[in-house]
Amino acid sequence: CEPKFLELYLTLLCFLLPDFNYNTDGYEGDTAEDRKSQDGSETMPFIDESPTMSPHLCAQGQDGEAVSPTPPEGGDTEKGLEMKKLVLSGFLASEEIYINQLEALLLPMKPLKATATTSKPVLTMEQIDTIFFMIQDIFEIHKEFYDALSPNIQQWDEKVTVGHLFQKLASQLGVYKAFVDNYKMAVETAEKCSQANSQFQKISEVRYFMTYDDSINNYLMFVFAALLYKPIDRVTRSTLVLHDLLKHTPKDHPDFPLLQDALRISQNFLSSINEEIDPRRTAVTTPKGEVRQLVKDGFLVEVSEGTRKLRHVFLFTDLLLCAKMKKTAVGKHQQYECKWYIPLADLSFQTLDDSDSLPHVQTLPEHEIEEMKIKISIIKSDIQKEKKAQKGQSRNVDRLRKKMNEQESCLLLHSPTIPFRIHNKHGKSYLFLLSSDYERSEWRESIQKLQKKDLQACVLSSVELQVLTGSCFKLRTVHNIPVTSNKDDEESPGLYGFLHVIVHKATGFKESANLYCTLEVDSFGYFVSKAKTRVFRDTTEPQWNEEFEIELEGSQCLRILCYEKCYDKTKLNKDDNEIVDKIMGKGQVQLDPQTVQSKNWHMDVIEMNGIKVEFSMKFTSRDLSLKRTPSKKQSGVFGVKISVVTKRERSKVPYIVRQCIEEVEKRGIDEVGIYRISGVATDIQALKAAFDANTKDILMMLSDMDINAIAGTLKLYFRELPEPLLTDRLYPAFMEGIALSDPAAKENCMMHLLRSLPDPNLITFLTLLEHLKRVAEKEPVNKMSLHNLATVFGPTLLRPSESESSKAHITLASDIWSHDVMAQVQVLLYYLQHPPISFAELKKNTLYFSTDV
Repeated sequence: CEPKFLELYLTLLCFLLPDFNYNTDGYEGDTAEDRKSQDGSETMPFIDESPTMSPHLCAQGQDGEAVSPTPPEGGDTEKGLEMKKLVLSGFLASEEIYINQLEALLLPMKPLKATATTSKPVLTMEQIDTIFFMIQDIFEIHKEFYDALSPNIQQWDEKVTVGHLFQKLASQLGVYKAFVDNYKMAVETAEKCSQANSQFQKISEVRYFMTYDDSINNYLMFVFAALLYKPIDRVTRSTLVLHDLLKHTPKDHPDFPLLQDALRISQNFLSSINEEIDPRRTAVTTPKGEVRQLVKDGFLVEVSEGTRKLRHVFLFTDLLLCAKMKKTAVGKHQQYECKWYIPLADLSFQTLDDSDSLPHVQTLPEHEIEEMKIKISIIKSDIQKEKKAQKGQSRNVDRLRKKMNEQESCLLLHSPTIPFRIHNKHGKSYLFLLSSDYERSEWRESIQKLQKKDLQACVLSSVELQVLTGSCFKLRTVHNIPVTSNKDDEESPGLYGFLHVIVHKATGFKESANLYCTLEVDSFGYFVSKAKTRVFRDTTEPQWNEEFEIELEGSQCLRILCYEKCYDKTKLNKDDNEIVDKIMGKGQVQLDPQTVQSKNWHMDVIEMNGIKVEFSMKFTSRDLSLKRTPSKKQSGVFGVKISVVTKRERSKVPYIVRQCIEEVEKRGIDEVGIYRISGVATDIQALKAAFDANTKDILMMLSDMDINAIAGTLKLYFRELPEPLLTDRLYPAFMEGIALSDPAAKENCMMHLLRSLPDPNLITFLTLLEHLKRVAEKEPVNKMSLHNLATVFGPTLLRPSESESSKAHITLASDIWSHDVMAQVQVLLYYLQHPPISFAELKKNTLYFSTDV
């Protein structure tokens, strides 16, 4: 194809593009000019997830707020289905327009590719692939969706189902994620090519012929970038339509759960995109007329002279600035003080391989961290009681809020342990501590992305630094430290209970690797790693199908990180908290109480760097999960009284307890988070079934099973006992004994209570006690202190059976760290910290006071 013919061919193609009437698409799309920032620089478009974007489709309340989708009930069903048809018909019409727009984008691609291999190419193949990235895939997805939806609307009745089509469309949003990630590069490449090549300019700035009716012809100029923006626009529109479809779909219709799933996936996708594309990001202009834009900011804990300091860190396009809030008089404007800054051109990330030894870091003992959590939960409960009292004494609530803020701020300062080191090539190094590997990788990736550009080292004058620091207050996107006391009363308090998650599989890996996933949830303002799948070796499509039970403490978000396992032993001799495995992808979903709190499993997908992880989840509230069910079961071991099991086995300690302890001590005592990290639920259930059936293959199963599953089986055994190991009868006495302040009286009482236990219970408890002490001896390696172990096992060994008297122990769902739970932990901790207790010696000793405790 000769270049002179190509120019004519391209121009003809452009004039043959179909008519576009944007008003039929529900709302005006942003033009390229609209998306320019105030300083004239191109910014990424922000995707509006709000239902109010489509006023003619989305119902609004009297205050203008969007109304949640409410399905029709009773006699409105027929009307609802008719409305559903109207919504679908309008969406189908806009879908046809959208497909035409995608075709318009694709039309020039073929001839451009044809010239790419000639001596005078208009664009190189690399430029073509960048500009038209993923558009063909998006076109095919929507063409298939349109072809499947159209006949359903033409043959409409109450039996027609379309939910599966929308669910499939939502599951393919990974293609859009890749498109969005490439969007800015595509626009920049198109603009550069347009300026450098007159032939391509005729494509990107062509006049599209528009016909609104038979008599009026209008011409409208579209910049190529505006057309390229349409796929981003489309995701928002389809999410709005899902809102409307749910409003007009009965709850018992087969479409309802499918549309709910599709909406949740779409909303999670939009939320994740908006985290990366925040409209509040604005730029400041330097005295030299250069643009410096804020890319990311947040609160981090810096280690300075061995002390933890809470800093507000600002990442600009050319430098990283660490600031603290200055103390100002009441009513005065808040200001930041710059502690230090590093030009990105001079910034590198330190590891222990190329740095001095870690500075001494001030740390709090584990039990003090847990006590802070307990205090916070008690204060929360007191605030709720004050509000319910309706005495109008807001002063008490304010006082409690201030007290809670102090505790939460202290917890936020002392809980992070994961090091994030930053080094200035021409100066000193800095150390931050983070609570999550997810957070650390976000900061590192954001900085490395900016460093790919041609950056020049900069030195700010005192005036320039003062201006920049002053602008931080206006530019910041994170305004308050993430503590409960800074939240509005209307905000969700989060979920308390247990989240069951099945990690199914992952796809999208280009090369075989040893792959695993970790699960994180937020708790008390920071994220904690709660579970880890097994490593799936040498594969591009790992299929775990592993279930986990994760305890939630006011959690609102679930994160999944996918890692490639590092087996290079030379890289493992690093700081205990340094994770050397490579993050392949990461993503998160909001835990919406309305969606999650049902008896059914909800399928979901997280898109991460082209990788797709499929998982399911369901939630069990804490009041349900705490019930200990009475049982008359005689066979098996789970849910059977411990005296029945030991008598049947002719043993002093149940076989299941002995075997699990032996296996953990053999190969799990060095495992980080042993007894805290969840085991795979399916593995635990398989072991439970094997022990119940007394199968001969138990020892073989134990040797092959993941150690966290074995630890989880032991915890499950004690949790499912029809009566707690330390018995219902003695529970009130244990609560009173641990509250005694005189050490001698407490010692007498606590030993007497042990002696009062039935022999099978006592011997089993002492066996477990010595095992847990041996686990805690390895705390420098496994990170499990005596207090950690007491927190895990205390409620399991002491929590009373379900009865009228014990129902009072469960109050608010959010009051998980109640006085009772705190006391249960303290009881076990007392025995764990006690010198070795011998069964024989315990039985020999006598008491000088009454046995009526």
